[in-house]
Amino acid sequence: MCQERDVQHVYCIGAKSLGAYGGYETFIYKLTEYHQNKRNLKYHVACKANGNGCMDETKVKGINRISAHEFELHNARCFKINVPQIGSVQAIYYDLAALMACCKHIRKNHIPHPIVYIMACRIGPFAGYFYREIHKLGGSVFLNPDGHEWLRSKWHVLIRKYWKLSEQIMVKYCDLAICDSVNIERYIHECYDGKGIKGQNPKTTFIAYGADLARSKLRDSDEKLVNWYKEKNVAKKNYYLVVGRFVPENSFEVMIREFMKTKSKKDFVIITNENSKFLNELEKKLHFKNDKRIKFVGTVYDQELLKKIRENAYAYFHGHTVGGTNPSLIEALGSTDLNLLVDVSFNKEVAKDCAMYWNQSPGILAKMIDKADQMKQKEITEMGSKAKKHVAENYTWEKICRQYENVFVNAGN
Repeated sequence: MCQERDVQHVYCIGAKSLGAYGGYETFIYKLTEYHQNKRNLKYHVACKANGNGCMDETKVKGINRISAHEFELHNARCFKINVPQIGSVQAIYYDLAALMACCKHIRKNHIPHPIVYIMACRIGPFAGYFYREIHKLGGSVFLNPDGHEWLRSKWHVLIRKYWKLSEQIMVKYCDLAICDSVNIERYIHECYDGKGIKGQNPKTTFIAYGADLARSKLRDSDEKLVNWYKEKNVAKKNYYLVVGRFVPENSFEVMIREFMKTKSKKDFVIITNENSKFLNELEKKLHFKNDKRIKFVGTVYDQELLKKIRENAYAYFHGHTVGGTNPSLIEALGSTDLNLLVDVSFNKEVAKDCAMYWNQSPGILAKMIDKADQMKQKEITEMGSKAKKHVAENYTWEKICRQYENVFVNAGN
């Protein structure tokens, strides 16, 4: 039997919920899934109890509900944090409350050498305090610095300045920064070498996100898939697809506007979370509801169904302009043959020559879509095969989770 002292406890802070479309949400779901039978690892995952993007465990399979604010998934202990609806500040509150809950649990249960893994740089002014507290408890602070949160267009200019300063402080007060992009790791050293505790350079390592390359278990004739297509009025290989959080920096405005300019007879299927404010803003600008090809179809939590929808798409759009290695991009490369990506360094780092690239200048994406519509099937299939081979060699969840296991276990030794 694995003794308690041999178990590495890892406290994960930053994901809102498990089974949702955000990068951290996908990552934590997969990490706990692949490590659920590891007797030397025990995860404790913070989730939002209320508000935008909160955890709804009734929509996720395999949940073992312990109480109204605690449940188990993949052998991970998940605890829900109530967050007051106080605008953009609630993201900071959420992380602080989650950190306090982690410290309380570590102290109460005498957890040896815990790792507290903080994802995103939101709590800079408080980082030094928690760094010292966690060290007093015999623990370590790991950080995923994300991909330039301070560039996200949803934030006011003053908030962006806060995120940048917060990033600098959090990189200083961490024992290891795990970067999900080579570009992010390079950026961290360019900006913060010599600015750590006592002038030290930040300690970093690179571990990407992953993708599941297994084909969907569903057949084209499966009732679940057939009913979904019928309900949404779409057909196999007759739609362009995007899956991701409905936020401005994911280029939804550009993708919708450009698609509306095309001659394509196919649909544009958008699988995303609800954001009525942003949706109304886009409708006022674009009047996309007049174009029957533009179809917001809500969320799809069934992973096998979502995978099949990806596989059956004619092509996939990826418009993320902020971030490192994005899970939805890798999943698209692993399942959809033709991928059309916004031309930013992060996306090129991941996809290389396995995709087509567009910029946000007017007319560019529209021309690419019309060109994609005319591509020969052989050319599309070859591009898809190249992408799958690339992902299989570099971005499988099995590989990524093995790398995380090595980092976590070795840190406790």
